[in-house]
Amino acid sequence: MTSSHESADVIIIGAGIGGLTAAALLQERGISTLVFEKNPFPGGSCSAFQRAGYSFDAGASVFYGFGENGSSGTLNLHTRIFRKLGIQVKTIHDPVQIHYHLPNDFAVSASYDRKTFLDALIDRFPSEADGIRAFYRELDDVHAILSSLPAGSLEDVNHLLTVGAGYPLKTISLALKTFRSMGKTARRYIRDEELLRFIDIEAYSWAVQDAVSTPLVNAGICLADRHYGGINYPVGGSGAIPKALCRGIEKFGGQIRFQSAVSAILVENGEARGVRLADGSEYFAKAVISNATVWDTFNRLISDSRYRVEKERFQQAPSWFQLFLGVDSSVIPADFAVHHILVDDWQCYNQPGGTIYFSSPTMLDPSLAPAGKHIVHAFVTAEMDAWQQYDRGGSEYLEAKERFAERIIARTERILPGLAHAVELKVLATPLTHERYLNRFNGSYGPLLRPGQNILQKPQNTTPVKNLFAVGDSTFPGQGVIAVTYSGVSCASYIARKFGTPLEELV
Repeated sequence: MTSSHESADVIIIGAGIGGLTAAALLQERGISTLVFEKNPFPGGSCSAFQRAGYSFDAGASVFYGFGENGSSGTLNLHTRIFRKLGIQVKTIHDPVQIHYHLPNDFAVSASYDRKTFLDALIDRFPSEADGIRAFYRELDDVHAILSSLPAGSLEDVNHLLTVGAGYPLKTISLALKTFRSMGKTARRYIRDEELLRFIDIEAYSWAVQDAVSTPLVNAGICLADRHYGGINYPVGGSGAIPKALCRGIEKFGGQIRFQSAVSAILVENGEARGVRLADGSEYFAKAVISNATVWDTFNRLISDSRYRVEKERFQQAPSWFQLFLGVDSSVIPADFAVHHILVDDWQCYNQPGGTIYFSSPTMLDPSLAPAGKHIVHAFVTAEMDAWQQYDRGGSEYLEAKERFAERIIARTERILPGLAHAVELKVLATPLTHERYLNRFNGSYGPLLRPGQNILQKPQNTTPVKNLFAVGDSTFPGQGVIAVTYSGVSCASYIARKFGTPLEELV
């Protein structure tokens, strides 16, 4: 029970997907939670916003985790979480994860049907047929192991003993695979340099790193589950996921307070005791969960220099330049895939602006735009350094955004001729925008593993401050909606056992 001076058992800083997931699962177990969110809406990078009748995904638009048990894999955390909460989130199946448009007229769709996808690769690289099958079989093997293991905290000894005792061979096999790189595994089977470049962009599409820098285990989730659980788009857009988590929290008595920015984590004698808001009010709890980045948590919200995390300690993920466009529907063919990636030159695909990510979610859900219109969401990696020289809102800043957007639109016309003339609404966002709205250090999407690092070297949920926990892309397993969802499950599992009310297995 909450004592008289505590506002809740657990306070959560930020209504990102990791924090909301942890709050919902804890609240369902009877552990009281209080979520503070700076913005008037939930979701962080997985939120949505409206302009002139359009509903745009603020960031994420490729969603794993909505498959059905038995028939389409069990790495379906969203399905199992919402089933546990008794909340329904309707989705629309997407038959293609990503349509790649690459140099040398190389185009291929990563189809839900695994055979269709592999056959398309083999048609392009017939001499690598055996290597292609062997490499993607490796990813399937990882997926099969992960699908059979219950989700929980790797810091929870009881959970590890239970999993190890129940699945000894699979646990050992998975442990060995955590030391392997996606790219190095690919090079065991494949020699063609263009095909290896494709393996790189497969990793870069969600990890923002090349394949050698990407753990095999992460690849087994994202590049195998697309053929099992598949890609499923939530009806109403990305914002449907955080809104559903909020409904789950409130259903079981939890609280979410929007437009309530946390300015400090209250630490006494090395222990987190609560938070202070920007208006000076203070709230106390038995535990605090931060959904902020590792840099924001320890360099901004905690003032004690003993806990400071230097920028160089982790490799910093990039930020983004984003274009949210409302366009006349005539510019997009009826058979156009929802998600695309464009690479003009392999020499700069992993440089800022080198790869264009592109989606048109109205191909699945027309309700996101006015009749006769479509949404185009195009974005490229960007660094804060290139934008810090500008005064946000000043004329030079606005002009720089327009020039940058024009170049991206011109490049995108490679697959959508006439796009520039079809644009009827344009909203642009830079790293400064991400820093402002998401409270993220340099607008970054968190720390990345360095080449050669084991995935288990990613920070877990516990921190150097007693009773302060972390979720989100700064923690294991990393970037992406399904990854931060796992971090929330893991954190809730650890705290619930600590409070004497262990989570029931998600089924």
